[in-house]
Amino acid sequence: MTARGQAGEAGRGRMPEEGGEWRPDPAGEMEAVIGLEIHIQLLTHEKLFCADVPEFGAEPNTRVCPVCLGLPGALPVLNREAVELAVRAALAFGCAIHERSVFERKNYFYPDLPKGYQISQFKEPLATDGVLHVRMGEGLDDTFPVRIRRMHLEEDAGKSIHDRVPDRTAVDLNRTGTPLVEMVSEPDLRSPAQVRSYLDQVKRILEYLEVSDCNMEEGSLRVDANVSIRPAGSVELGTKTELKNLNSFSGVERALEVEIARQVAVVTAGDRVRHETLLWDERRQTVRPMRSKEESQDYRYFPDPDLPPVWVAGTWVEEIRRELPELPEARRTRFIEVYGLPAYDAGVLTSRRPLADFFEASVRARSGDVQEAEVAKEVANWVMGPILALANARGAPVEALGLEPEAVAELLALVATGQANRRAARTILERMVESGSGGAGAPAAILEAEGLAQVSDSSRIEGWVDEVLTAHPDEVTRFREGERRLQGFFMGEVMKRSRGKADPGEVARILGGRLKGG
Repeated sequence: MTARGQAGEAGRGRMPEEGGEWRPDPAGEMEAVIGLEIHIQLLTHEKLFCADVPEFGAEPNTRVCPVCLGLPGALPVLNREAVELAVRAALAFGCAIHERSVFERKNYFYPDLPKGYQISQFKEPLATDGVLHVRMGEGLDDTFPVRIRRMHLEEDAGKSIHDRVPDRTAVDLNRTGTPLVEMVSEPDLRSPAQVRSYLDQVKRILEYLEVSDCNMEEGSLRVDANVSIRPAGSVELGTKTELKNLNSFSGVERALEVEIARQVAVVTAGDRVRHETLLWDERRQTVRPMRSKEESQDYRYFPDPDLPPVWVAGTWVEEIRRELPELPEARRTRFIEVYGLPAYDAGVLTSRRPLADFFEASVRARSGDVQEAEVAKEVANWVMGPILALANARGAPVEALGLEPEAVAELLALVATGQANRRAARTILERMVESGSGGAGAPAAILEAEGLAQVSDSSRIEGWVDEVLTAHPDEVTRFREGERRLQGFFMGEVMKRSRGKADPGEVARILGGRLKGG
């Protein structure tokens, strides 16, 4: 839902003098203006400034030390691995990596911030000026740009827990000092649907890079949204609010819909939108005020005296750039252009890097001397169909099924050569997963052991067809009187009698002759 069209006659206005707020004139339409702040937990072995392990689910307050607690005399030491992962992410989003960046103290009071400040970057961040071309359709050019203002390193705070102790708020400091990259976009998004697409693409890229596991339930990816409304076509910005407590992408989308509608209603009524931070209440599907919105000066940033400037050599940046994997959008385009896959198939197969790797390895194993593009659609159909269905039924990713690409290639070869029909092949696939026999050679062995070889012998199939037609004379009469849909019924009955082994093509041919000739 966008704000455009929601306000009716509530629209155009003029910006106020310094310190005031925008007021509407009762004409025109409104549009939403949205920018996001994404906090990305880096997949490091240690915290940002100490050797503690950032382990989710550990006993509260057991993954802390004098450094993350800010005890007197404890000095922070920067984690090089965190810097490298942050550079990887920034390069993937087209940012300029700055040779020099500075850590500063962001001062504020909150129970889960033991030092009374957070070490972050503000005036001189690690990276700036990136862009992400967000896909909103299946065409190669169905994208729009979202500018990335900055990506900077910072440490996480602890966590306040409001439901652990009756009538009390508990504090768990295990997350304190966990390395984050904050990714701040320009206000280039115009609808909740665009925001959802943007977040989906950001998450996919980060997972491809192996920079973060992006698990929102564990707090590895957190989103704050800044949203305002303005007259459609205006270049001025309205008064923004910040939405917090957004725990899923669907929650972000819904919260924005609610807040945009609320702001439109406020403006339509002739009132002012207040500059404040709001909490999203998932259960009630409403927003409620948390506090007035802070500005950067409220945090009294100043360089951290315990940390020198960070110097990132250009040669190191180029080395990291060379090691970047092929990113999902580029891979999707290649799947379309090289393999001739439909855009939908390419999108599904590149949604996760391990899935794309498995698909390509299976294509190579199946191709042999044949051009890969000639078998790509066959492999895609099996990966997106039976293989993904098995993975979903087990609540596991494809790579957890234990299937080897060579085994998948052999299974498809059994179908292509007529040794197994698709029904038998599905059974073989299930047995491979159940037994863990994912290696090469397993499909043929299962075919033999379970007697699943396809029967193409016409005389045997004729016997099954005759048995079915004899057993169902009424249906035969109805078919010959014009009820052609019974063809499927007869096919099914013959396949049952053959225990799924009859060649479907031969069954259809013989059935057609018998029914026509009778």
